[in-house]
Amino acid sequence: MKKTFILLLCICLNSFIYSQNDFTIAFGSCNKTSIENLFWDDIVSLNPNVWIWGGDNIYADTDNMQEMKAFYKAQWNQKGYKELTEKVNILGTWDDHDYGKNDAGEEYQMKRESQQLFLDFLQVSRSDSRRKREGVYHSEVFKTKKGSVKIIILDTRYHRSPLTKDKNSPQKKYISSKFNEGTILGKKQWNWLTNELHDSKADFNIIMSSIQVISSEHRFEKWENFPHERKRLFELIKASKAKNTILLSGDRHISEFSKISIKNLPYPLIDFTSSGLTHAYKGFKSELNSNRVGDVIFRESFGVLKFNFESKKVIFQMRGNGNAVLHELSQIYP
Repeated sequence: MKKTFILLLCICLNSFIYSQNDFTIAFGSCNKTSIENLFWDDIVSLNPNVWIWGGDNIYADTDNMQEMKAFYKAQWNQKGYKELTEKVNILGTWDDHDYGKNDAGEEYQMKRESQQLFLDFLQVSRSDSRRKREGVYHSEVFKTKKGSVKIIILDTRYHRSPLTKDKNSPQKKYISSKFNEGTILGKKQWNWLTNELHDSKADFNIIMSSIQVISSEHRFEKWENFPHERKRLFELIKASKAKNTILLSGDRHISEFSKISIKNLPYPLIDFTSSGLTHAYKGFKSELNSNRVGDVIFRESFGVLKFNFESKKVIFQMRGNGNAVLHELSQIYP
């Protein structure tokens, strides 16, 4: 009896210690309004400090702005989402399906109008700089008594150069641009991002990119389609000396952790992909990613990051319905 009591006490203490965190981010992507989202009550119960939309927040795929507006209205009416907006800071970027056209970039003709509807959805003030900016990129710093987190939201659509497909591939795989041509962010956004990282005093810096940054071997959209841009981002993160930078991404209808080591960067760079809020690639068999850590989760899920400023530890979790932890990674930062 005594041994059982001690064992239960140890379990409770471990659970208490494990659950301690000073700041929590929840995020996700790929959300169809025609399918019930089962996670909003789970996300609210976690009481995160921030919810980040990672893109494909609706599936509009239209240049008809009235139709797009109706999709956003449908999302607002999803059970549990309004409660989340009343309790949690909401940030986000878009990806192609809420931008307005599958795999589209700078060529999409309705991007200015689409941007205003997206900002309406996020309830962005009419006086906010994003209302006059070309692109939805944005940053905010969240300060606590123990530490701070800067969240940097990228726009990988508005200025992105057209993609190139391999005509000889039966799958029409996207191939890397040649001769350092093309851009993902565009000149103004690159200058903005450079300043955001160089000027950051935060203990952690979170960069939200709708498309994957580290995973480079699959045939879909990714930063590696513009390898010079991917290299530039890595070099900027290193040169800026911004503390403990972490990448978040969506798009893929799978969730996975990717990790790389960059010379002279004093910590590994992690890209946490969380994709499939309402639908996932359940037919997934395999996909090459030399930088993957652990398994691919190919069921509906959302992402959670728990920060402990004293230990400089971040716990990354993929969570399913009922807040089930499907996969987890932890990292201690310098």
